[in-house]
Amino acid sequence: MTDGVWSADGERRLAVAQRGKIDGGRPVFLLHGTPGSRIGPLPREGLLYRLGVRLITYDRPGYGDSDRHEGRSVGDVAADVAVIADHFGLDRFAVVGRSGGGPHSLACAALIPHRVTRAAVLVGLAPREAEGLDWFDGMTEGNVTEYMTALQGRARLAARLVPTAAEIREDPVRLVNSLYDELTESDRSVIADAGIRTMLVQTYAEAVRTSAHGWIDDAMAFCSPWGFDPADIRVPTLLWHGEDDVFSPVSHSRWLAGRIPTATVRIQRGAAHFHAFHVLPDLLGWLTRDGRAA
Repeated sequence: MTDGVWSADGERRLAVAQRGKIDGGRPVFLLHGTPGSRIGPLPREGLLYRLGVRLITYDRPGYGDSDRHEGRSVGDVAADVAVIADHFGLDRFAVVGRSGGGPHSLACAALIPHRVTRAAVLVGLAPREAEGLDWFDGMTEGNVTEYMTALQGRARLAARLVPTAAEIREDPVRLVNSLYDELTESDRSVIADAGIRTMLVQTYAEAVRTSAHGWIDDAMAFCSPWGFDPADIRVPTLLWHGEDDVFSPVSHSRWLAGRIPTATVRIQRGAAHFHAFHVLPDLLGWLTRDGRAA
């Protein structure tokens, strides 16, 4: 079931979904990747219920059924998460972001710390202006090209992503297949699972069903000032990364670990980007503990 929640200014509708123990469960916001949507990939319903987790997902502005917020920064998402929590009467909650959702998870930890109990980032990115970090080092050619195009301006990026999104709408399997040549062996083994592959196809299709706006605005936001400094985060924060990741290189989490005072970093050998799907269920127990230090 999808709920419509209006943004704080009343001008944008956000598409929100809930799974697991909705009545009385411990709330966790899961922020999707880029491109992505509220529909997954998600932990199994039975697991969420057994763990007592109320999992909340939503389409970031411009994706799926959520209205666009043109020119949004990474930090702007914190206000959307807060208004969704208000809608459901939730005072405190945990937040986890996967891939492109990672920076947005950090935004919540930095900008609404009185509400976030714990934050986790799976295969996330560091800010583009991160001092001392070679941001593109170890990144696959496709991602380098996308972000370099974003640095040239929104119009150039739109000219690249709008046709790609149209092709995905016509054939959602196309994006998964197009990634294959750039995948590590460990990522190929994850994508080989029929269930995960199906969820990926479905979430990519939903992400660009109405437009490429969410994808464009995400990439622009990652390459622009985020609107907060990760060094200001005081919420217990867990950073997980596969050592062989070529989409969000592991150096990004290492940089964040040195910047965030409350961060714990876990680097897994032999794992890459899509192994994060397997890691999330194991993190739910940590996310739903009290707010004590990691």
